[in-house]
Amino acid sequence: MPSKRVMRKHIPNSITMLNLVSGFAATVFASQGYNEYAAWLIIAGGIFDFCDGFAARLLKSYSVLGKELDSLADVVTFGVAPGAIVLNLLSATGFPVLSSLLVAGLIPVASAIRLAKFNNDTTQSSSFKGMATPASAFAVVSLVIAAKYGDSKVCQSLIESPIFLKILPAFLAFMMLVNLRMFSLKFTHLRWKDNEERYLLAGISLLLLLVFRLASPPLIMAAYIVISIVFTAVRSRRTPSAAA
Repeated sequence: MPSKRVMRKHIPNSITMLNLVSGFAATVFASQGYNEYAAWLIIAGGIFDFCDGFAARLLKSYSVLGKELDSLADVVTFGVAPGAIVLNLLSATGFPVLSSLLVAGLIPVASAIRLAKFNNDTTQSSSFKGMATPASAFAVVSLVIAAKYGDSKVCQSLIESPIFLKILPAFLAFMMLVNLRMFSLKFTHLRWKDNEERYLLAGISLLLLLVFRLASPPLIMAAYIVISIVFTAVRSRRTPSAAA
């Protein structure tokens, strides 16, 4: 019978598998035209992705296997699944199938490259170089949720626009691969210092939720991108003067 230590070691990996299954199911639903179900399954995968890391830290059960499994699951849930949603949306506009595959395929390809780079970079603990794959996936999910449940005519028109749907994967791929600092949502402490971006996003998100409700997720994603760019610009201006 395996010891408690061995069993405890596999708990985070088991949660990671739930993330992988969520991504697989989301891909299947998206391929059948059920974009809303796929969106909720990607959100579920994001919750499992958070929980496996939390469990690993809590149980102190880090492993190379767990790290690799986490990245592979993320490629499916935050790369392949949102790509499948975009593919389905593009196909619904009458865009050619092969062209739709090439355009939507930018998301899983960029996600795989992004995660491979992340696994070999030890400097991305409190911030990221480029948009993290979950954020990219939630950008797609937010549009589907807002259009379906937020009664957002703007989002509905966007996900029905072939021009927008061709631009979106290219934009997300660029954001994942560009060397731009994007802040992490993880708090290491609750003080204002070093958490300015997180508290600002939390405040804006709460305000948007109160005003726009389920139509707010795309606006929250936009706020995250804008805050990251603004704070990066501010820091880059301060650095030369500090060095001088």
